Amino acid sequence: MTSRESGRVKDAEKRRVLDDAARKRRARKAVEALEQDNFHDDPHADLVMSKKVPKFADSNEKPTRKKKSRSAEYYKLRFRKTFAQLVEEEASFRPEPPNYLSAQAPPSKFPDRHFCAVCGFISNYTCISCGARYCSVKCLGTHLDTRCLKWTA
Repeated sequence: MTSRESGRVKDAEKRRVLDDAARKRRARKAVEALEQDNFHDDPHADLVMSKKVPKFADSNEKPTRKKKSRSAEYYKLRFRKTFAQLVEEEASFRPEPPNYLSAQAPPSKFPDRHFCAVCGFISNYTCISCGARYCSVKCLGTHLDTRCLKWTA
């Protein structure tokens, strides 16, 4: 006779489990990837309305050509600053406290709150493989299908 095993136990043995250092490296890489994405243009900014949409004019005057002005986005991209540059600039403008470098708060008396990596609600469970938090079976399924160790080596 063969003994019966739980499917959940078998699946847990097959999965790769990350140690704490690997989890921290993975989180750092994710933050770096998000930082890289911060200053990219909106891919949907150049969408054009359908030609079938009627164009309404307030008057019968012919439109005059205007000088093309540069948008605020142009200047944001052209003169963007890193976080370190912003902190240094703040310190030079306001050397006396309170400023960013002198502002502190004591550690909280309450325990850390944990939020679901999928939906953002408060979570009570942790993924065995990667350590991400989830709040329900539905969020666990989404996490396993789309996020858990998918793009990391």
